[in-house]
Amino acid sequence: MHQSNRSLLDIDRDHLIHSVTSFRAHEARGATMLQSGKGMWLTDMDGREVLDAFAGLWCVNVGYGQDSIVEAAAEQMRRLPYATGYFHFGCEPAARLAERLVALSPEGLDHVYFTLGGSDAVDSAIRYITHYFNAIGKPTKKQCIALERGYHGSSSSGAGLTALANFHRNFDLPLRWQHHIASPYPYRSDLEGDDSAIIARSVQQLKDKVADLGADNVAAFFCEPIQGSGGVIVPPVGWLKAMRQACDELDILLVADEVITAFGRTGPMFACEAEGVTPDLMTVAKGLTAGYVPMGAVLMSDKVYQGIADGAAADVVIGHGATYSGHPVSAAVGLEVLRLYTDGGILANGQKVAARFDAGLAGIADHPMVGDTRGRGLLGAIELVADKGTKARFDPALKIADRLFADGYANGVIFRAFADNIIGLAPALCASDAEMDEIFARIRKTLDGLLEQADIRAALG
Repeated sequence: MHQSNRSLLDIDRDHLIHSVTSFRAHEARGATMLQSGKGMWLTDMDGREVLDAFAGLWCVNVGYGQDSIVEAAAEQMRRLPYATGYFHFGCEPAARLAERLVALSPEGLDHVYFTLGGSDAVDSAIRYITHYFNAIGKPTKKQCIALERGYHGSSSSGAGLTALANFHRNFDLPLRWQHHIASPYPYRSDLEGDDSAIIARSVQQLKDKVADLGADNVAAFFCEPIQGSGGVIVPPVGWLKAMRQACDELDILLVADEVITAFGRTGPMFACEAEGVTPDLMTVAKGLTAGYVPMGAVLMSDKVYQGIADGAAADVVIGHGATYSGHPVSAAVGLEVLRLYTDGGILANGQKVAARFDAGLAGIADHPMVGDTRGRGLLGAIELVADKGTKARFDPALKIADRLFADGYANGVIFRAFADNIIGLAPALCASDAEMDEIFARIRKTLDGLLEQADIRAALG
């Protein structure tokens, strides 16, 4: 077995390009091969069991090994494994899933376009927005604004709305029509503790940016209700509602990117619900199928839909589509995943165990390396600092994120270790209180282990 493991690592190293890695670093390190999963637990090819506190990549919200999902996929595969959405063809699972999403999502999002994941959902939203403003006779509205530290996928256009250096470097991004305003990042703000001032500043920065670009030139504001890949930045309660109102005043569209935050991740089914916000477009993916098969969606308001529909003669097509849009197997999985959230009690369990998650975050805040803990629902972060008083970050030369991830894995827990030494957490909604406690015990053990290393101890203020 060991020999075959090693040859599999060689095959991977020689032929498989991995997402968001240094090619050379991956060649040197090799892959960590995962073999199986059940509930909150993953087993790798060496037989090591680890607690997944990150739900794969913020997506396996119902946990691993849900047999009813596998059965729904198999049953659909046997009956009708593929149906195109071109030429006016349709299939039952896609239609039913669209109906279900409209019923569950904020009031006014009446139309659904299915994608393969989050990146192409954002890309599709951009295309539809461009088409919309041309169709309604406002062709100058092309500029888009997003947030610093925001993440809107890795497509040719979406990666420019993303505001993380790794996604711009050598990709000639951002594009000329893509702009960013400051992230509402309470811990790193000079306004920390004054929520209303943080919100007011964000609103003003959006208004200033629109004024700077010209009101007739701005199409949309893109934001995550809680920023994920930027380090789980949790804006103050009321921020999203205030930005919705600002977009209305400015006559620009609000695009809520809920690829990470939807499907119970922050508590309610959609994060927008918590503030009674209906965006003009909403992008979802990840938890839609809990990662079991690829699928994303753009939920579109009737205003945008009708604007596009009325913008051309009835015999002129809207030239946007994909071979796998509304894929019947993915849609069948999506329907079963939504059933598990609602009738299966997983959403309710996530809301219940969130109290234990909050307690875990609060409990680890006293650690000498921890500057801030934050979260909402089952989405959270632990930000490590060299000095709690000044909030000074550790020297990047210490490579703490790499050490953190490796030590965490050795201690049997997987989390996200961001480059600026923020631990990202997104445990599955099926977690038990005991499993939640175990996640934080293993993280504390990992931090204690780092603290014993001389160079890290010396760096602490």
